[in-house]
Amino acid sequence: MTSAMSHWSAANQERAGVILASYPEQRSAIMPLLYIASLEHSFVCDDAMREVGELVGITPAQVQSVASFYTMFKREEVGQYLVSVCTSISCHLLGGDDVLEAVTAAAGEADDVVSAERAECIGACGGAPAIQVNYETVEGLTADKATALVGWLSGSRPEVVLADEMQQLFGGQRSFDWGPTEPDGAICPVPAFGPFGSAREGR
Repeated sequence: MTSAMSHWSAANQERAGVILASYPEQRSAIMPLLYIASLEHSFVCDDAMREVGELVGITPAQVQSVASFYTMFKREEVGQYLVSVCTSISCHLLGGDDVLEAVTAAAGEADDVVSAERAECIGACGGAPAIQVNYETVEGLTADKATALVGWLSGSRPEVVLADEMQQLFGGQRSFDWGPTEPDGAICPVPAFGPFGSAREGR
């Protein structure tokens, strides 16, 4: 355990140790370590960038140059649920801006539980307009359904966000058949990844 992560949770210290041991060149571990730092701090704050820099032997400014390039690394704290609304061409033409407006308005009434953001293409053009909740995709949204989704998140506060459940409750036309139901979902506003502790089996 290094001083940079001495106050991290035991689980995140262990994950960081495994990551560092996997890279002969320590600075190559910067992105997965930023992911772990996001879990620890809930966003990539100044302390997180300093800690990651110490772990891989670079400056906080160099860490910031990476963190600021990738939109998944949030530089400001977000709510328990991050709703990313695609407004790229397909979603834009089919009402993505209306969905974004509805999500933003509803999130403003959710006491910081839900945060809204505009997103670039999320790869669901055939199911436009599409959104992601903690990076779990829902396709074929309308403004009314989006408002209902935010209300559900704020009121129910599910511990695990499942794409299949949200699609069934609030979604519409999908881009393709998703296949078997995925039992694991996101537990925080970062992409769900089981080995890093950010995914869990839902109801």
